[in-house]
Amino acid sequence: MRLPRDESGQQLAKRLEGLGYATTRQKGSHMRLTTTQQGEHHVTIPAHNPLRLGTLRSILTDVAAHFGMTRDELADQLYGAGS
Repeated sequence: MRLPRDESGQQLAKRLEGLGYATTRQKGSHMRLTTTQQGEHHVTIPAHNPLRLGTLRSILTDVAAHFGMTRDELADQLYGAGS
C-alpha cells in the first residue's frame, strides 16, 4: 500500500491510538507513545508536519514487528478504506 505523503506526527499518533498506544510523554518536538497490548512497547514520533516518508516507514515497521504483522498489513489497517 502506498503511504500518505502528508501525514503529520499528530495524525499518526491519533491513528496508533486504535492499536492501544497512548502518549506517555512529550519533550520538545518528539512524542513517546506506549502500548501494553501484547507486551509493553514504546515508539517515538516526531511532531513534524509532514513526517518524512522514511521516518513514517520506520515507525510503521517497528509497530508492525511488535504486533507480528508486516508493514503493509499495518498500513492497510491504519490507512485502508474509510480512514
